[in-house]
Amino acid sequence: MVFSSMVFLTVFLPSVFLIYLFCPNRARNLFLFIASLIFYAWGEPAYIFIMLFSTVFDYVNGRLIEHFRAQSREKATKTVMIVSVVGNLAILGFFKYTDFFIKTINQLSGSAIGLLNIALPVGISFYTFQTMSYTIDVYRGDVKAQHNIISFGMYVCLFPQLIAGPIVRYKDIAEEVDNRHFIPSQIALGMYRFSIGLAKKVLLANKAGDIYKDITSIHMSDLTGPAVLISAVCYTIQIYFDFSGYSDMAIGLGQIFGFHFPENFNYPYQSKSITEFWRRWHMTLGTWFREYVYIPLGGNRKGFARQILNLLIVWSLTGFWHGASWNFILWGLYYFVLLLIEKCLMLRVWKKLPEKLGFIRVIVTMILVMCGWILFSHTDLGEAAAYMKTLFSPEAWKAGFDFRGGHMSTGYQTVYLFRGSLVLMAVGIIGATEIPHRAFTTVDSKSKRHGEGQISDLQMILSLILMLLSVTTLLSDSFNPFLYFRF
Repeated sequence: MVFSSMVFLTVFLPSVFLIYLFCPNRARNLFLFIASLIFYAWGEPAYIFIMLFSTVFDYVNGRLIEHFRAQSREKATKTVMIVSVVGNLAILGFFKYTDFFIKTINQLSGSAIGLLNIALPVGISFYTFQTMSYTIDVYRGDVKAQHNIISFGMYVCLFPQLIAGPIVRYKDIAEEVDNRHFIPSQIALGMYRFSIGLAKKVLLANKAGDIYKDITSIHMSDLTGPAVLISAVCYTIQIYFDFSGYSDMAIGLGQIFGFHFPENFNYPYQSKSITEFWRRWHMTLGTWFREYVYIPLGGNRKGFARQILNLLIVWSLTGFWHGASWNFILWGLYYFVLLLIEKCLMLRVWKKLPEKLGFIRVIVTMILVMCGWILFSHTDLGEAAAYMKTLFSPEAWKAGFDFRGGHMSTGYQTVYLFRGSLVLMAVGIIGATEIPHRAFTTVDSKSKRHGEGQISDLQMILSLILMLLSVTTLLSDSFNPFLYFRF
């Protein structure tokens, strides 16, 4: 089940909300736990047992760590933590990477080991990181172990953020797991945030994805420079509004049920450097790798050479986390190289650039990001290389404006693609910046509110309009899963 489906919007969410509304406080965690299991089992009933095993596994590990620490048995405490980490990574590795390793071995050795063809459980990358961070935080003493297995299960399986994040560490919502309030004004603001996320997904991401899909269906020999540029821009728009839209919906749904999830995006496409981009993009994943990998490895405290090694490890793992394919690993290494160049050279160059020319930094950063998305979106490395070559080939750009041959010419193809995508690209580019938010905030500041922290009349109107437009669009759309479901 996906948030942008009529089943979720018209049946699941209203039913869960109404039952939750009249549910006694002591039974709300149990109800959300059951509802979340139904949500997950809707699409993959068999793999619900893997998630339940991870839940019980780390619940027991958390209790054992607490027990052994109370007895001052530090060796046993550390052993349990290691077992938790190894166990979680083993589960994730088996389901996500087994066939990748078999393929690699076959290619290197010429052997013919049969693939297991294991289906990837949806959301396993996200909930594995969440449960693993829980036991690490209990070991560190950052949080107390949860004694109620239902409450812990609810945290792991909580449907708003179960499938594609944000990655919510237990310490982010520890107090709200056991004690949260049902506030009407927060419910209204949560629905407002949800409607924004739904509109991002349905009205922008899906439409950009349709254009991208049409272009990638064109044979490589017929692609031109302008066509590849349009496809790169559309994918750049699609992945941002798809993923940030999901995060908005997750955060809004969490707010409806009394949770405050961490933000996951902060206008990354207006960044002035790659370093800044990764502080704004998928922020909960960046925080996770920084706190549980980079800093434990030594961070930048053990000399420059060790820092480079630590960054190499982190970015290799970041790429590999996204998918069991070489393009994702190379995508992670691509950012490692960019960040290294930036750290050693470019940041000093950028500092000398006048502030009024800061837009140049944004343009350069976005060109590099778009090139990264080309690599990210093509699991076939040969195809990714061909797209990159076409994008920067003068001949391919010349062909894009060749109008010989009338309506069958590559020049006409360029005109057709630009006509069909220009408005969407303009809206997507502007919408990915703070401009719409600032303009709306300025107007909204004059709108009537019914108290501090309350939703404004203008927000209510916008929420209703976006919901109506989104639902109307969904009635004619087919299945539209989120891109990050496959990661």
